[in-house]
Amino acid sequence: MPDASAEITVADVQHLAGLARIALEPGEIEHLAGELNQIVDSVRKVQEVATPDVPATSHPLPLVNVLRADEVGAVLTQQQVLSGAPDAFDGRFRVPAILGEEQ
Repeated sequence: MPDASAEITVADVQHLAGLARIALEPGEIEHLAGELNQIVDSVRKVQEVATPDVPATSHPLPLVNVLRADEVGAVLTQQQVLSGAPDAFDGRFRVPAILGEEQ
């Protein structure tokens, strides 16, 4: 198991950048090493409080279904729907062909 107190070094970041084939400037490498250490420290703090008696959560607030129940209501008839169409045929909307005349 890795040492929990180990810090991410500049050499570690250089090695990872090489594996990922990412070209980084020396200043970027130092900056990333510091940021990665902050991330690791934050994860350690969370691990300290994440004990078996603390339930895991995916969202801080309880979620409920806010959708209404599906209920059949007053609907338009086929003739009412087609009455506003520019062109209709055989109970359906008629639209211009888009694939060419060979269809």
